Amino acid sequence: MEDFFGTNIDLSELTEKAISLVMTYTPKLLLAILTLVVGLWLVNRFVNLLDHRLGKKDPTLNKFLCGLISAVLKVMLLISVASMIGIETTSFIAVVGAAGLAIGLALQGSLANFAGGVLILIFKPFRVGDTIEAEGYLGSVAEIQILYTVLNTFDNRRVVIPNGNLSNATLTNVSVYDKRRCDMTFGIGYDDDIDKAKKILQRLFEEDERSLTEPAPRICVGGLGDNSVDLMFRPWVGTDDLWPYYWDMQEKVKKAFDEEGISIPYPQRDVHLYNASND
Repeated sequence: MEDFFGTNIDLSELTEKAISLVMTYTPKLLLAILTLVVGLWLVNRFVNLLDHRLGKKDPTLNKFLCGLISAVLKVMLLISVASMIGIETTSFIAVVGAAGLAIGLALQGSLANFAGGVLILIFKPFRVGDTIEAEGYLGSVAEIQILYTVLNTFDNRRVVIPNGNLSNATLTNVSVYDKRRCDMTFGIGYDDDIDKAKKILQRLFEEDERSLTEPAPRICVGGLGDNSVDLMFRPWVGTDDLWPYYWDMQEKVKKAFDEEGISIPYPQRDVHLYNASND
């Protein structure tokens, strides 16, 4: 039999070669597929076990380390499967290295995020469960992944922030200390009794069980505004009580000032009208 170019083709020889190739590579291919399936199951099993064990000891390192180990083990598994089929591992590794270099150049931002994740885990500016303010968002740290950190905001939103940004930008961790100072300012009229207003604030402070006596609160005149005398109220409370305490105290002070006759002035202007006499 002749092909398109007029070359004689021996069908029996081709059939024998095809059968030989099938007989040679079919067992290897089946074994490679079996190895791949079992290997992926073992990798996932190991990562899940590590996630369970490490999650109890260090939830901050947990997601990052598990993701990294999973990626490394799967790459090693693919190299092993390729060698079982008959692919030269040295050439395969060279190809993977060249591809990795090209991908690395194309994904420089992702590599920066990876490096940022490593820096976060080493220096620990925050941990899983901390409340931080960064990139214009305030929320609780839910996960620190290989490339990103996941925040859950208090209005029930999930925010994903690149680790590179977090490692190179200014952020505020409000969970480091167990107590916070609650800064409030209340304006009273110039005709009102300053000492009386201070005593009201002191009484409200003492009546609230969330108030901390150490450090002692500070109540003083913070400034003389255009329309009011500004009293600074600086009590200390537990970190978790900060905002509930602030909101409750705003209401309590308003009601107490009303009961005691202390006015809370608002901006106002005096307008004087003059009648011009006609000559």
